[in-house]
Amino acid sequence: MKAYVDDATCIGCETCPKVCPEVFHMTDEGIAHAIDGKIPEDVQGKAEQAAESCPVEAIDLGD
Repeated sequence: MKAYVDDATCIGCETCPKVCPEVFHMTDEGIAHAIDGKIPEDVQGKAEQAAESCPVEAIDLGD
């Protein structure tokens, strides 16, 4: 599983890095960014929770 954040949709609410800092962080531009590569299995549940918590649905989890 990988995480992708749509830069154009993200509003910078900082919810995803609060829920799953192992996968998401905020850039200097004030938008969320996901780690490169696969999400570690032990935090996949937290990554899914972060995606579900995004108020603008800017996070996509896929292969």
